[in-house]
Amino acid sequence: MTTGASGLRSASPACGAVLLAASVLAGESALQEDSATIDRTPMHTVVPKYPEKARAQRIEGEVQVCFYIDRAGNPYRIAVRKSTHRIFERPSIRAVKASAYVPLARGEKLPAIKSCRTFRFALDPAGEH
Repeated sequence: MTTGASGLRSASPACGAVLLAASVLAGESALQEDSATIDRTPMHTVVPKYPEKARAQRIEGEVQVCFYIDRAGNPYRIAVRKSTHRIFERPSIRAVKASAYVPLARGEKLPAIKSCRTFRFALDPAGEH
């Protein structure tokens, strides 16, 4: 897994498939409240697995998943906001569930933070590895 200058994470699973996970907002997660931005730092980010059926059928797509982050840093109320193909929804939800954020310090008070992540599922062009 590598992270580029743009903050995109990518992994190259077998068979030449590439996954990119990027935040919808400028940061990993952000909430606008009274013109102040509150960021939660990811502790562990999981990249979804490219579905074998989609790879075999050469299907590509994108899924936007939104969720809240609790005080312990765990995502909850995970829902698909947008999707170009249903086959990518379940792996995207699983990836968000398996991810974790830095917990809030004892006594630190922040409102529930909603975050959205976009996962792009793309196959390598033929001949490139």
